[in-house]
Amino acid sequence: MPGRTSSRTTARQSTVSRASTAAVSRKSSAATLKSRSSTASRFSSLNVVIPEERPTSALRMHICGIFSDAQRTTAGHRKSVVKLRKIQEACCYEPTGNSRGDDGEFDEDEFNYEVGRCTIRLMVVKKAEPAGDRVLRFLGLFLSHASEKDNALVTEEDDESFSETPSSRLTSHILSLVLPFLTSKEKTVRFRSTQLVSHIINSVDSIDDDLFQQLRLGLLKRTRDKESTVRVQAVLGLGRLAGNEIEGDPGNDGSDSEDAGDLLEKLLDVLQNDPSADVRRSLLLNLPLTPTTLPYLLERARDLDPATRRALYSRLLPALGDFRHLSLSMREKLLRWGLRDRDENVRKAAGRLFRERWIEDCVSTQAATQDSSQEVNTDTEAHPPNFEGLEELLERIDIVNSGVENGIAQEAMRFFWEGRADYREEVVFDDSFWDGLTAESAFIARSFSDFCRQQGDAKFEALVEERMPEVTKLAFFLQRFVNKLLESLRTAAELGEDVEDDDDDAAELEFIVEQLLHIARTLDYTDEIGRRKMYALLREILAVPELPEEVTRLIIEGLRGVCGGDPAGEREFCGVVLEAVAEVHDTIAGDDIPEEGFDPDESFHSARSELSEDMPKRPKKSRPRSPEEVGEEDDEEKAMKEILVNMKCLYIAQCMLENVEGNLQQNIHLVTMLNNLVVPAVRSHEAPVRERGLTCLGLCCLLDKTLAEENLTLFLHCFNKGHDALQAAAIQIISDILTIHGSSLLSSPTCPVEEKMLYKMFSKALKADDKIEVQAAACEAACKLMLGLVVKDEELLKTLVVAYFDPGTAENLGLRQGLSYFLPVYCHSRAENQMRMQKIAVGAIHSLILLHDNLDGEEEMVSPVIIASHLVDWTDPRKVVGAKDVEALLDDVRRRETAKIIDATVHLDLAKDILEKVASNASREEKKVHCSMLGKLYLSKHADVEKIRTVYELASQTVEDKLLSDAPSRNALNKLHVALGKIMESLGEAEEIDEDGEETKIVSVDPDEEEAEEELGELEDTTTAMGLADPKSDSLLDELLDDEAESGLDDDTF
Repeated sequence: MPGRTSSRTTARQSTVSRASTAAVSRKSSAATLKSRSSTASRFSSLNVVIPEERPTSALRMHICGIFSDAQRTTAGHRKSVVKLRKIQEACCYEPTGNSRGDDGEFDEDEFNYEVGRCTIRLMVVKKAEPAGDRVLRFLGLFLSHASEKDNALVTEEDDESFSETPSSRLTSHILSLVLPFLTSKEKTVRFRSTQLVSHIINSVDSIDDDLFQQLRLGLLKRTRDKESTVRVQAVLGLGRLAGNEIEGDPGNDGSDSEDAGDLLEKLLDVLQNDPSADVRRSLLLNLPLTPTTLPYLLERARDLDPATRRALYSRLLPALGDFRHLSLSMREKLLRWGLRDRDENVRKAAGRLFRERWIEDCVSTQAATQDSSQEVNTDTEAHPPNFEGLEELLERIDIVNSGVENGIAQEAMRFFWEGRADYREEVVFDDSFWDGLTAESAFIARSFSDFCRQQGDAKFEALVEERMPEVTKLAFFLQRFVNKLLESLRTAAELGEDVEDDDDDAAELEFIVEQLLHIARTLDYTDEIGRRKMYALLREILAVPELPEEVTRLIIEGLRGVCGGDPAGEREFCGVVLEAVAEVHDTIAGDDIPEEGFDPDESFHSARSELSEDMPKRPKKSRPRSPEEVGEEDDEEKAMKEILVNMKCLYIAQCMLENVEGNLQQNIHLVTMLNNLVVPAVRSHEAPVRERGLTCLGLCCLLDKTLAEENLTLFLHCFNKGHDALQAAAIQIISDILTIHGSSLLSSPTCPVEEKMLYKMFSKALKADDKIEVQAAACEAACKLMLGLVVKDEELLKTLVVAYFDPGTAENLGLRQGLSYFLPVYCHSRAENQMRMQKIAVGAIHSLILLHDNLDGEEEMVSPVIIASHLVDWTDPRKVVGAKDVEALLDDVRRRETAKIIDATVHLDLAKDILEKVASNASREEKKVHCSMLGKLYLSKHADVEKIRTVYELASQTVEDKLLSDAPSRNALNKLHVALGKIMESLGEAEEIDEDGEETKIVSVDPDEEEAEEELGELEDTTTAMGLADPKSDSLLDELLDDEAESGLDDDTF
């Protein structure tokens, strides 16, 4: 145990700092930890000023030896820290014994000087060298260890305030020495100095106040450094400083609190706006978790960088604590963003968070409630399966709303069942489970059934068949909850909107019925008794008008499965559904609505009628109504009831048509429905009824081609005269008709609609920037039709390309996202699609340049050069599916006869169009954009000879006429001209004229060469443009060297 502090170490910290700072201005010939003079020039070149060397001593030898060992490996760092600590104690403390070692001859100032001398040599070590990181880690470990030892020696009186210790003075000395290097001109010095400062800040517990402000200011400046590696290290240190400022004095309202808020505000700004993903990720993991910072941290779930998003779900959220502290909307957003992320690793991290961390938070509470005497340890091991905790977890994510169709709860439970085999084995669906069914437990059963049946190889089929009830039992459970739902709806209608609890109960019962119907759709109906029971039940409840639309849809889909998939089953299905439609429609004839008793055949409007009749009974003053007023109100009520019932009937018919595939004319039930229900609805004067009737008519047209031909004019009229929603519906209907019946529908002599009329409709909708929904619907429909080769119009393709880059569609994210997928897929799927894109490329660029020139001050648009690069990429023949380049054939020469060689005709035609445009009266900027494409084109000898000759002549004429004034454009044109010249020269040696006068491309091969050289000579003919091998080369090595030498011409190609 060292004694008291040596009298030779009474110098104040500020004196040491000033001395150290003054020493920075002196130079030294030493360079590294080992004092190798050979690297002194490197220090001077990096503007690192080394303090003046003192005479060599035993202390220097010991300390340099320790640092030398530390830079080799981290394995002996602990031992080296102990050795260095002993040296520090010998220099800084009075010895307790009579003996005094060699290091005892030196004082604290000399020890600090030698440690700083070794530390400063770290500044020039490049980031890639691991020795620098090892020394930095060792230094941080030593300062932390020494601080702990010194603090243990502090007396109780001194512990009330900050006391200077040898370690604190050493820390201040090192930081004061390194601080000037934060503003160095060399990025290596800035990186190492910032890294050292941040590492020391995260290693020690306390820093001098004056030095603290200097460090804060210096690191804040480094957050704007041009090097992302420097910014990463800066935010690592500032994160610790911000946390300490917030924790140090939370109740202070003075300048310190304002400085803390200012620092935190700047860090949050860096978190949101820094272009480097590493900087954002470092701040994400190092900022303090406070109510102020939490929204900004959770916002990184939408970060552009997948690694940052994954870090949020795998590191930050598990360390956040109980997820129930988050708001309900934030829980739902985090799950939706994570489980639907485009990156698979992010999805896995989000699923792991849900099934491992969030479930444990709920299960631990349930376990503590069940056995309060047992201490729960959530960190060491997972709890056994607890389905009450699982129900609580589903309740915490609002399963009634998130468990609907396309809700996030379905995906969350799929990840849960996939990763928690213990829950799969322990789940039991007995009678008590079904008797006490809740929204959460019903969703557990439904999600388990869906998961087991959707897995490949049917590996969980036996498990789900064992756990799920048979059809008959499930039918009884379904009937029970349907009756409860109808009773709840009747009660809610009678009490009105003042009682929210009844509405919540009705919503929960509706959700339970939906889950039971989802389960019923997946059951095996080979059991005839169960099938008949389910058939009768679904048929009975389908005719109840009060049922919500989602329940009605699921009932119809369940009936479709019960009736069977053959044509006879389809006819039976249609007949049953139309009988239910007739029963629902018969409720219009009943003028008097019974007030007593519950009849499940009543319409939902009848319940509202009772409510309206009871409303005047409330205590309020009103004059007596005349017979005329009573008659008018009854007529309005009857008209409203008729609209509601017709809407219900049409919705049932719509759901039925969505589940029918046979021919309309061969099904008498469908013909009857069309004539008696759909056609009158289309002719109705009520807009809601007419629009739903139009949807049903469109579904009928999918089942009959003749009916589709007759009604295309009607749908076009709806687009031209209807409102936005009706226009979008008309576009979708027309698109579906063309997809089902094909483009031959328009070429039929009996079709009154021409193709130009449809193309005009799509173009008009795509140019309607003020109608976002209509524009997005038209884009989606046009993309589907063009991908299916139903529509091949080039002008429509041009309109899509212009709409993709048009600044007016920047706010239409649906259109932009659809086109970002469609355009590359369309062009790279077929060569003929690339030909269409090539034909409209020059015209599209011209239109987009005009848009770019006429931009308003606030509008933003992609540069025309980038647009041209996109078009070159989309028309690149090497990217067509199934195309093989020459390099792919080198692996297997024997299969070259069956390989599909790339056809370079597309880019050759594009080069011709570009040269013709350059020769026209185009503007200088437009010529520059077009010429930027010339250096990126792919050309080949295997293209048509006449086209090659034509393009070569155009290029030669353009060069001779000197139509281009700027150097980049001339260089691109010259590259094209030289490449075409080489191709023409090669073709001149390889072409022969046959007897008919036709040109045939024949590869010139020396008959005396070996067979292997013959094959390589044939492969040489498919050499890419802009980098052609010499056909006279004698060896493969020469050809490869030539290709490599000329590869610079291909650097701009995609």
